[in-house]
Amino acid sequence: MAKTSSQKLSYTEAIEEVERILAKMDSRQMDVDALAAEGKRAAELIAQCKKRLYKAEKDVAAALQPEGEEQA
Repeated sequence: MAKTSSQKLSYTEAIEEVERILAKMDSRQMDVDALAAEGKRAAELIAQCKKRLYKAEKDVAAALQPEGEEQA
């Protein structure tokens, strides 16, 4: 069962849900009425994943920065 957008999903759970949505779209198992809602949900999940990846990238860069040096 998919969690609502108000519930926090892990990165892996979000990716898995996007993959399920895409699989339904690819196999034409989704009716037209659900297509817009599922497409919107997939876009929200992708944005959430991108945000987490960006944050992780910044955190790793900060952790690898020698002490006393500023980030560019």
